[in-house]
Amino acid sequence: MKRTLPPSDTHVIDGLKNAYGIDVTTLTRLSLGADIDALTYKAHAHDGSFYFVKLKQNHDHGISTHILALLRQSGLQQIIPLLPTVTGAPAQTLGDWTMTISPFIEGTNGFSRDLTKAQWHTLGEIMKKIHQIDVPHSLQSLMRREVYAPTWREAVRSLYSLMEAAPKGDAIAVNLLIFMKKHKDTLHRLVNRAEKLAEKSQKQSLESVLCHTDIHAGNILIDQNDTLYVVDWDAPMMAPKERDLMFIGGGVGNIWNKADEEKWFYQGYGKAPINQTLLAYYRHERILEDIAIYGQQLLLKDEGGSERTTWYTDFIAQFAPHGVVDIAFKTDDALNFQGS
Repeated sequence: MKRTLPPSDTHVIDGLKNAYGIDVTTLTRLSLGADIDALTYKAHAHDGSFYFVKLKQNHDHGISTHILALLRQSGLQQIIPLLPTVTGAPAQTLGDWTMTISPFIEGTNGFSRDLTKAQWHTLGEIMKKIHQIDVPHSLQSLMRREVYAPTWREAVRSLYSLMEAAPKGDAIAVNLLIFMKKHKDTLHRLVNRAEKLAEKSQKQSLESVLCHTDIHAGNILIDQNDTLYVVDWDAPMMAPKERDLMFIGGGVGNIWNKADEEKWFYQGYGKAPINQTLLAYYRHERILEDIAIYGQQLLLKDEGGSERTTWYTDFIAQFAPHGVVDIAFKTDDALNFQGS
């Protein structure tokens, strides 16, 4: 779907006034995450309150709203609720973009600071509670379910022909193509193994639970009292628990890759059999998703401005020693060693 320009700051401020009844004195753009179809802001209201404002293109927040409410009703206070509009709607549409707001929690994310042993315990306890939530069938029927779709594998395969042609585009696109050609065998291994692992996973009878689906360090917010919050519930789904657990020890952002951290997390989460085939599959698929999104944005489009450099850096960082690619391959190698 074609990406359209986001609303202006003035349009956002007007939307907050008209839809939420909030008079904004200052709207500050935040640099959070790598979602190219999302923008985030800190809004300072006239009454002294602060709000977290998120704009996302072509996104329906209905499911997210129901899930957040369910989690809060289940006693999980580490979930920040979305605030309704004056008419009770979960979000406000601004052209092709959807605006949601929530209370602003001052703090830092897991990319900015290491979790303590106690915080790893707490994160494990939170994730266990999330995975044990009894999601009503009426809500499950509206949610995405894991089907091991080949979407990202096919998207990466579509970039193969670009690697074989003469590099073209701006300097970043040219450098990326050179890098991808150098790592062609690695890219093929990621795609081919993900395909095999998906086939194995589809043949298993697996329990589905409520999953956040993007529980990396950037989506763990730590406030000034060291309280943890799990944020960014844009894409919840029903899937095997490994869909979330792959991030623990998975190395996204080249952190969360230490043995002690995994041990502390599972002390909080509790003993649980981990399906190693699924763990390997999800770690491969997550890498392919990032390769596809960054690759398409940098090679097939010329938009992004200064962010293109950040996207390029994030792309190549995945292939660093002990990075996500190394970890995914080691997970797969261990699986093969076990004869699975």
